[in-house]
Amino acid sequence: MTLYRDWDGQVRQVQRKSKTKGGAEQALAKALRDRARIGSDNAVTPDTRVSVVAELWFSQLEGKSPSTLDAYRGRLDRQILPALGKVRVRELTVGLVDGHLAAVKVQNGAAVAKMTKSVLSGVCGLAARHDALESNPCRDVGRISTKPKRLPRALSVAEVKTIRTWLSQDTKAKDRDLPDLVGFMVGTGLRIGEACAICWEDLDLDHRTVSVRGTVLRVKRQGLIIRRATKSAAGERVLELPTWCVEMLNKRRTSTPSTSNAGSGNVSPVFPAPLSLKLRDPSNTRRGIREAFKEMGMPGLTSHTFRRTVASLMDDAGLSARLAADQLGHSKPSLTQDVYFGRKLRATGAASVLEELA
Repeated sequence: MTLYRDWDGQVRQVQRKSKTKGGAEQALAKALRDRARIGSDNAVTPDTRVSVVAELWFSQLEGKSPSTLDAYRGRLDRQILPALGKVRVRELTVGLVDGHLAAVKVQNGAAVAKMTKSVLSGVCGLAARHDALESNPCRDVGRISTKPKRLPRALSVAEVKTIRTWLSQDTKAKDRDLPDLVGFMVGTGLRIGEACAICWEDLDLDHRTVSVRGTVLRVKRQGLIIRRATKSAAGERVLELPTWCVEMLNKRRTSTPSTSNAGSGNVSPVFPAPLSLKLRDPSNTRRGIREAFKEMGMPGLTSHTFRRTVASLMDDAGLSARLAADQLGHSKPSLTQDVYFGRKLRATGAASVLEELA
């Protein structure tokens, strides 16, 4: 029996019984440890299992994109819960977490291990906020490096022209409708999901501009959708188009089948799926571009190479990193610039630089 000052400041008498003195003391100590959590519907104690805390954490996520939620759910279901779901919160030590992440890295790769660490850190953070953990053990585990095996590189002007010529002459690439899509990505620096989300109403070809306002995502039980929100606040932007890109789009508008109301949400994508004329799957398109690179003797390159090429050409032309960030929709290069400089600049200078890619 002892007097205990509860979380509300009121001193109360707490009593526990057992057949032995030691047993009674242990029961009393456990009661005092969990005293502050009594009466809470979402109470998390040191004895709560990780699976319960994980589900509670996931249910409280807000403001995440559908693809991010799917990725987090996958890490919970495939990596965290099978290995740690039955573990008590108090058993989550730095050594246990570090060993688990090391195993995930070996089995699934560094990228999956890094996201697993992020998700597990969120779960442990919730437990720490409930005083079930003294500190978040994920903060002290070893660093997970995801450095690429190959250094990323940009393409030269000659290489870009060679690639576009090869695509325009390859039967498989033309069947997949890659020549125009690749030309558009080279002429804008858009992410592949952003390019697939461009609709005819986003283009103002008279003024040579394109409005980037969303990206194509595949969501479970919904299929492909256009999420009218970009990866970051900087991603929503209006860009100038090179004249050769405008000519290509004008020709495409008059020569391709109508795609009005063909996609999800009554949209008219500029680059629809070749067969269905509905929204194009970025993952399938990304794979098709990798296969084309491999067939033309340039393995290891991806669709992201086009974005690096645009940035490199702007840098070579003497344009600032700020303008390159505006063109590519990046939040960097600095927080100060993000806060005090406008992000909707259309005349980034990229259009004139990219004219030489015609």
